[in-house]
Amino acid sequence: MESLLRAVLGQADNNNADYGGVEYWLSPERSGWLTKQGEYIKTWRRRWFVLKQGKLFWFKESTVSRASRPRGVIPVSTCLTVKGAEDALNRQYAFELSTRTETMYFIADSEKDKEDWINSIGRSIVQHSRSVTDNEIVDYDSKQ
Repeated sequence: MESLLRAVLGQADNNNADYGGVEYWLSPERSGWLTKQGEYIKTWRRRWFVLKQGKLFWFKESTVSRASRPRGVIPVSTCLTVKGAEDALNRQYAFELSTRTETMYFIADSEKDKEDWINSIGRSIVQHSRSVTDNEIVDYDSKQ
């Protein structure tokens, strides 16, 4: 994950990090609080998440502006699956986001929040994993 973040952010230590031109402070596709498990120290921390243009950003505070610097970002094009993870973690409202090399865990505040995040991230994975036409985009909200 560290190398993936460095590749996306450029040099994360400076303020000239490249977020792919995404104006994460304006009109996100989804935003809200999630509890995220740390990458190295496996503690759970509450973070404000913003999903926009195929990138999932997180911040310490919910007041996101042009001057805000994300604590991290996940390009959803690198993600293979997003699904519920209550059984894996034995925690209510848990879900996981998996890449080829790792699985990241999150906890939403409610069942609805969990489903909304899974649907939004799932749609974003489909839209950004390859070129798709509008009629190929899967509607995760429709019940099969």
